[in-house]
Amino acid sequence: MTAYCSGMGRAALVAMMMAGGAMAPFVAADPARAQTISGFAQAVAESTAVSPDLSAFYATHGYAPLWTTAESATRRAAFFAALDQADANGLPSARYGADDLRARFASIETERERGQLEAAVSLAYLAWARDINSGALEPKKIDPGIVREIRRPDPQALLSGLAASPAPARFLRDLTPKSPRYAALVKARLDLQTQIATGGWGPQVSAKRLGPGDTGPAVVTLRDRLIRMGYLDRSVAASYDAALQTAVQTYQLDQGIKADGIAGEGTLAEINRAPEERMKSILVAMERLRWMNGLDLGKRHIWVNLPDFTARVIDDGKMSFETVTVVGMNQGDRRTPEFSDQMEMMVINPSWSVPRSITVKEYLPMMQRNPGAAGHIQLIDSRGRAVSRGSVNFAAYNARNFPFAMRQAPSNGNALGLVKFLFPNPYNIYLHDTPSKSLFQKDVRAFSHGCIRVGRPFDLAYALLAAQESDPEGYFKSVLNTGAETTVKLREPVPVHLVYFTALPNARGRIEYRDDVYGRDAALFAALDKAGVELAPLTN
Repeated sequence: MTAYCSGMGRAALVAMMMAGGAMAPFVAADPARAQTISGFAQAVAESTAVSPDLSAFYATHGYAPLWTTAESATRRAAFFAALDQADANGLPSARYGADDLRARFASIETERERGQLEAAVSLAYLAWARDINSGALEPKKIDPGIVREIRRPDPQALLSGLAASPAPARFLRDLTPKSPRYAALVKARLDLQTQIATGGWGPQVSAKRLGPGDTGPAVVTLRDRLIRMGYLDRSVAASYDAALQTAVQTYQLDQGIKADGIAGEGTLAEINRAPEERMKSILVAMERLRWMNGLDLGKRHIWVNLPDFTARVIDDGKMSFETVTVVGMNQGDRRTPEFSDQMEMMVINPSWSVPRSITVKEYLPMMQRNPGAAGHIQLIDSRGRAVSRGSVNFAAYNARNFPFAMRQAPSNGNALGLVKFLFPNPYNIYLHDTPSKSLFQKDVRAFSHGCIRVGRPFDLAYALLAAQESDPEGYFKSVLNTGAETTVKLREPVPVHLVYFTALPNARGRIEYRDDVYGRDAALFAALDKAGVELAPLTN
């Protein structure tokens, strides 16, 4: 049966808590005291039953309180201070119920209520710690293309670590991602929140094109909007002067637009985006960085940002190589997934083993109409032997029972070009060369079946081989010139991160924005919104 502290009034109970009496072990010298403490312990046990980890923690530690005594005041204050920053971190603050918990501390009257409150604070703590450390969403449930492995913190470690920490505020602060990118996004969120509260960036620019020498109201609106965005110092100039052209050019660089300093239709469309739309990108980017928290990016790593259509080699935090890319088209399973892995090798003069999906969905229908279609690609039987097209009745097969594979031999026209970079994964995604060079000239480069085509594949090979060859270019070319398919292992595997950020800080401290080419950010923000994340909470 539950033991209530029926003979103890609220004032006496609060006085006892403030005196620290409840910190004593749950073995009392007198029966009345034992009844009081068992009421607390039983309430904790009942209220933590929803969380096996929390229940086990309290049972193992003799139901010693973490939050509800005078001795825990510093820990309690540190946690509530952290909850006050949940909105700033783009978290669903209502999920943690800080206001309700504070009110319950002020109105507690029985040991049972104290036990229930103890459990409630611990449940809120575990929810907040999990969210701040590794994200508030389960991305695979929202978009099947987000297959990133998320490292969730161990609840027992969260509880034991906080209980043992002599500096709880520091312990809680250390749960937040330490990435400089994350800190920059938190600052950007607060800055943008202030902008929204004070009217945003002003009226949109009503023009199709503005350039040097232009004057008039549209130029003034453009100038004022760029001033509010932080791209231009305050000015009363009414003409499209050199300062305005430089500001437009800097803005274009930040948005990945051709930086010609002319505010054309595409540039103005970006400038006219509402700050609330940019805030959505920032909130989703913060969540994505939380998913990657705890992941060792690698002293040297490859960073492939899908909506930016770039691949970069990062050495000691600085970019040492960059190339444009083509990524998967925005169709079904052709969208390039998001995950991290280890690049282990490159294949020079690769053959192309056509994926089964492409074989049966694209080539089989072509060969049923014309057996000679795609004649540059061999048919391969189950024993790995090439099969003559003339010996096959393609009409007898469908996508389920087609018994052949397809393979393209190494050549300049091979679909993979002359080199591919492998990081073996369940999704059959890799980086590779391509004979279709013209696609790299386009602004939006989502054309592949999912793999990532590299604009400067040879230079990427040289950059990777430099870690193990004294003459990386000479070595690569000597292998290439043999014409034979050759696998070259990297002596030190290089981490590869396929990411999807439409908002990220650059080296100048500004936030760069990109288009949501797959619509993933829109889906993620909708989920954050449903979870209770506020776009722009009211500021005090």
